[in-house]
Amino acid sequence: MRVLSCRFGCLLALACFVSVTWIKSIPSDGVSSSPRMLPNLQALHERLLVAEELAGQVSRNLSGIMERLRNMSSTANTTHATSNTTHPNSNTTLMSLDTLKPLTDSPDQEMFLQSTIYYFMPHLREHPDSLVPNVVLGQGRRGVSVVLGIPTVKREKQSYLMSTLGSLFYGLTFSQQRDLLVIVFVAETDFDYVGSIAKAISKNFPKEVHLGLLEVISPSRHYYPNFTSLRETFGDSKDRVKWRTKQNLDFSFLMLYAQNKGTYYVQLEDDVFAKASYYSDMKAFATQEASKPWLYLEFSQLGFIGKLFRTHDLPMIAQFFLMFHRDKPIDWLLDHILWVKACNPEKDTKDCSEQKALLKQRYKPSLFQHIGLHSSLPGKLQHLKDKDFGKQTLYQGHNNPAAELSSSLKHYQQHSLDRAYKGEDFFWALAPIHGDYILINFTQPIHISGYLFRSGNIEITGDKFYNTSVEVLPSNTSAQDKLVTDSSGYNQQSNNGFIIIGAFENGVAEGKIEEALQPISALRLVVRSDSDVWVLLSEIFIKF
Repeated sequence: MRVLSCRFGCLLALACFVSVTWIKSIPSDGVSSSPRMLPNLQALHERLLVAEELAGQVSRNLSGIMERLRNMSSTANTTHATSNTTHPNSNTTLMSLDTLKPLTDSPDQEMFLQSTIYYFMPHLREHPDSLVPNVVLGQGRRGVSVVLGIPTVKREKQSYLMSTLGSLFYGLTFSQQRDLLVIVFVAETDFDYVGSIAKAISKNFPKEVHLGLLEVISPSRHYYPNFTSLRETFGDSKDRVKWRTKQNLDFSFLMLYAQNKGTYYVQLEDDVFAKASYYSDMKAFATQEASKPWLYLEFSQLGFIGKLFRTHDLPMIAQFFLMFHRDKPIDWLLDHILWVKACNPEKDTKDCSEQKALLKQRYKPSLFQHIGLHSSLPGKLQHLKDKDFGKQTLYQGHNNPAAELSSSLKHYQQHSLDRAYKGEDFFWALAPIHGDYILINFTQPIHISGYLFRSGNIEITGDKFYNTSVEVLPSNTSAQDKLVTDSSGYNQQSNNGFIIIGAFENGVAEGKIEEALQPISALRLVVRSDSDVWVLLSEIFIKF
């Protein structure tokens, strides 16, 4: 602000200096004493006009900045009143929908991007803050390896967003969670709808929101142009032309927001699910191909799903999309970028295809599959499937120690506890009630270093254990005397000699077993409250 004021003042001073110089050059009688003075007066007059024009431009810019500051001040007052309001299922504050956050950290870069965007979207000039996203949920995470961008819109039929997010978070290790950012762009201007999506995400993924792994943003209500004047092309209806045009604008907005968040950016859709190893596979492939001059890497062969870009390329890509956002679908525009970069007009189509292939590297098998039947375009059914995706792994098997298994839970069809323990299938049972259990009774006491129980799987993400404890039965009856109950309530006595050592959090129970408890005769899971959902164990791992 001080810099802008200084520049403005300097220009005004320059204008005054030129004016004074001009006046002093005129004799008191108002008539030039020499014909040689006329060219000088003309030059000074031209300099004055230039100075006035520059001063006017700075004044207009300064007025825009002052307007933004007034909006920020108003927003700060609104946000202050709600800053202590948190979602009941999360420790994360829900930000006001009017919270302002610039698209980029660099003022010069932001000014350049805005001037470019204004040229292709002139309606934005009337609302200077229309390029500032509403950050509804987020911790401001940046510096990660991979950023996933997911635009979502209101659908007439089924929504797949929660399933998509569940598949992305399923199986991530703690270190992977810290090196990843998922941005959900709710591409709607209805604040009530945006707020409902944010609340649903907070309810279903409180841990991910609290960690800063997940952000939710939306556009300004002034971001979108008037779609009624769009020209129908390629035989598409007005509705389809509007749909594809808006998609171009949505992807561009999301890319510009994500450009300073990490090293790589991956474009996804809100109706896909991912393989459990997608994060490690993408990062390894990107590292392997780092020295090659590619524009993007493909982790799905369908449309724009699973396309990975270097974030420093995003401004160029987004500006290209904005330049032609009215003309063609997003995947066609992406191919045109390849043509511009690689193809020689003096050579044939075959050479062009070969050169374009160098700018995109394909990973097989595909890591993302399209699951949505109902398209975001009303009335359209989307049957496309990625044939390279292969069959999804729904469970993880391990070589567990010999044991006798029993449970009060009734399993569904062939998905028994015995098969899950042997690594042949997942365990799937009807909704548990208070007191239900799974008991693993070892054939002889053994030393167990740790355990891992993972509930839900990549396709059935909601069938998880909630409010369920992990307990062990030491063969040494005096083991309890050597333990100290911690603040979480673990290491406390249960019944029948069992000791509580852990619990399920967000569908996963994992931990170590203290040496004082060794050797272990049995391990069990105990449900502490009734559940509204079935339960599914996709992984049982007893580390011995």
